[in-house]
Amino acid sequence: MQELTPRRRLLVLAICCMSLLIVSLDNTILNVALPSIGRELGASVSGLQWTIDAYTLVLASLLMLAGSTADRIGRRKVFTAGLVLFTLGSLLCSLAPTLESLVVFRMIQAVGGSMLNPVAMSIITNTFTDPAERARAIGVWGGVVGISMAAGPLVGGLLVDTVGWRSIFWVNLPVGIAALLLTLRYVPESRAPRPRRADPVGQLLIIVLLGSLTYAIIETDPVFAVVAALALAGVLLYEPRRREPLIDLRFFRSAPFSGATITAICAFASLAGFLFLNTLYLQDVRGYSALHAGLYMLPMAGLTLVCSPLSGRLVGSRGPRLPLVIAGVTMGACGVLFAAFEAETSDPLLFLGYVLFGIGFGLVNTPITNTAVSGMPRAQAGVAAAVASTSRQIGQTLGVAVIGTVLAAGVTIGAHGPGYAAAFVDASREAWWIIAGAGLVILLVGIATTGRWGLSTAQRCADRLDPPEQHGTPERARTQGP
Repeated sequence: MQELTPRRRLLVLAICCMSLLIVSLDNTILNVALPSIGRELGASVSGLQWTIDAYTLVLASLLMLAGSTADRIGRRKVFTAGLVLFTLGSLLCSLAPTLESLVVFRMIQAVGGSMLNPVAMSIITNTFTDPAERARAIGVWGGVVGISMAAGPLVGGLLVDTVGWRSIFWVNLPVGIAALLLTLRYVPESRAPRPRRADPVGQLLIIVLLGSLTYAIIETDPVFAVVAALALAGVLLYEPRRREPLIDLRFFRSAPFSGATITAICAFASLAGFLFLNTLYLQDVRGYSALHAGLYMLPMAGLTLVCSPLSGRLVGSRGPRLPLVIAGVTMGACGVLFAAFEAETSDPLLFLGYVLFGIGFGLVNTPITNTAVSGMPRAQAGVAAAVASTSRQIGQTLGVAVIGTVLAAGVTIGAHGPGYAAAFVDASREAWWIIAGAGLVILLVGIATTGRWGLSTAQRCADRLDPPEQHGTPERARTQGP
């Protein structure tokens, strides 16, 4: 990529953040609209799960393909195609006549979305080459997630209450079109010096693995669990034999990279479960409007917005350990608050839980991204970033699947009557314990993988992947922490 002026680099960052905004905003708005969609289209809990998971499942399945394809044929080309497909999919979603068609159109959105975030992250990685500057840029990137969380419930609630749930997809249209025009004008084309070949068999195995696992959880089908296990075995056996696999399993020899993957799954599973549980509780149990429910979740969204750029500065100056430790403690504490103390039933405890989760999620996102791409050869930045993004989407998919299934086993959503509120709280207790456990995993993995042992494994991994001059010891030392 050509050397850009500081102002041009900031403009490229802003354009990339626009793509993240519409993808993140789409998810937060959709959660607020779930009860309205369920009522109008007659959707069950599993139907509502599929409106979210159809998107995240396709996204997770194609992210690595999109990242490697962008490295090969050009990042701007793939990014542009993603903006076109995502915007078109949003328009189709707003016109969906049935739940089934909405799910299909969400999948079209996801195909476009798979070409946005990992490719945008690859563009940022190659634009901001200084490690500290890159960490700050990724902090801004993470802050956009906070903006989407703050704006999503409010904008979504206002649109659902005044116009209807279909209007939530209209928000993507002007932003998507503006991002497309700016990309064509200002984002330079870039490719990897040594692009990787396509891996259709590996791609098929990934799709089968994620699809069958999600179906097995949501529909409680053991046959698909077996299919998922076979697909996983296929990935582990087939990918190492390829000279240029879809996913280079050697990446996982780096403890920080593996830790980032685990952390991403746990953090985003917690986020998906948190939003799913609270949206249904506030609207279905307390009877709040979509806008009122969105206002209630503002403490979580606001703290995410504040803590994301703070996390970027912490990672750039002190490494990823401190934000990961704080994130694990606060997210785990939020889960315990709801599971053990029934925080839903008390507004002070409810808002305390929201504050804790907002702090934790705001701090956790930047270390995930920065650790995933740091120490890796820049020529493979697209694949490394795509693995991190895939982990996030896998986490969201599993979070909705597992939390929704646990909730559905204990209560019938929408079946109002005496004792319904207490039944909902009881049914969600196990789900909150799962979120608490995810916070504990983030804490332990963060401590284990960001010390000297983790740094040494990252150095050995990078040396195997490329000669030392391609990745640079100073960058690794600075980004991995003490």
